[in-house]
Amino acid sequence: MAAYCDQSNYIRRWHVTMMTVSTQNGTRPLLSVQPSRGLVDEKFQIVVTNLPLKQEAFGQYISDEHGTVTVAKDESLGGTYKGTDPMGLLWSMRPIPGSQQGVRLRKRDVLTPMVVHISVYIGHLCQGFSHKTPLATSVAERWYIAPGVKRVNVSEKEVRGTLFIPPGPGPYPGVLDLWGASAGLIEYRAALLASHGFVSMTLEYFPPKGLRLKDVHASYVEKAYQILKNHPMVQKDCLGMLGLCFGSAMTLRMVAYSKVIKPQCCVCISGSHLIPVNKSLFEVFDEMKKEQIRVNEDNQEIHRDVIVAVSSDPDLKVDVGRIKCPLLLVNGDDDQTFPAVESAEDMAMMMEKAGNRHLMEVLTYHGAGHLIEPPYLPTIHSTNYYLIWKKKRVVMLWGGQTKLHAYAQEDAWKKILKFLWQHLYISSALH
Repeated sequence: MAAYCDQSNYIRRWHVTMMTVSTQNGTRPLLSVQPSRGLVDEKFQIVVTNLPLKQEAFGQYISDEHGTVTVAKDESLGGTYKGTDPMGLLWSMRPIPGSQQGVRLRKRDVLTPMVVHISVYIGHLCQGFSHKTPLATSVAERWYIAPGVKRVNVSEKEVRGTLFIPPGPGPYPGVLDLWGASAGLIEYRAALLASHGFVSMTLEYFPPKGLRLKDVHASYVEKAYQILKNHPMVQKDCLGMLGLCFGSAMTLRMVAYSKVIKPQCCVCISGSHLIPVNKSLFEVFDEMKKEQIRVNEDNQEIHRDVIVAVSSDPDLKVDVGRIKCPLLLVNGDDDQTFPAVESAEDMAMMMEKAGNRHLMEVLTYHGAGHLIEPPYLPTIHSTNYYLIWKKKRVVMLWGGQTKLHAYAQEDAWKKILKFLWQHLYISSALH
């Protein structure tokens, strides 16, 4: 069985595991993928029938006595993933041989689906699918945006971003979504949050169009927070923040020090309280230019080493003892970009001393790397990356073991949604 993703006006093929079989008495295999259209964080069921009885597939599946393979129940014995996992065909995707190195599967246009083609082939193949005729093929659409969710451009008070609003009368809890140090507007997580009942706003700040890095500092994020809070579809006393990487560092500082940003809860993924984001981005990046980065034997840059030592100087880290709302930290112990686990341990001690340790919940995933995203995206160990502060392209080492990282993404996303529901929906109902 093989699959590839078709995005927008081009096809980017990614290898996944395959089932290679031979037909019996001319019976043609039947392939079913349900649902054929759903959100990207929904599991689907893949069932292949009319296979040869007890015929071993290409190092992956063995059909049962009825000539059937059910991916959710049957074990993959090889290929790009092993074990029983209904979504293994997605999270174990990898670029086909000869593709550009360091590419990352990432949805830019959330108003169109990711189209996944799943096929069954005859023979013991491990490559060259495009030159073979499949026995059966099914197509599934994977959406980040649910029917009825509205996408609204934000361009006011110099703030650039996108609002996603769930269908219905509202009002709804709001979530301000901050990504890491990547240029451009990244919308797919915010769209998915809105599909689960939150008015979400993803913010462009590296830097937004029309602004310079000197113009982007704490007040920029505060303006975005106020725009979200004042929207008529948002419950004004039910706001949260969610950050990844540099966005987590920004979230921690805003929640600890801002007189404007007072969320009911916040989620920080792969972040650190050791990043000095109390200045303009220009000043922050000017400091980061001085970093001495280690490069491994594969010419991949490891940024974790830069701040791996947790300082005892309180002036060099966010005073998390000032945080007054529930905080969820999500980390991987194979993070090669930030010392997220060590930072969490130090934050716990700081908050214990300040008397607010009860507000912090920590999820640490063994074998997970830095880019803990919504589930079922291909696990990427390292990718091409543009360092804004050094104005150069590098290969960034993110870390993460494929299967363990995939588990972290699935489990963390469920718990992030539960955390947001608990503190934004349930807490507001109790009041």
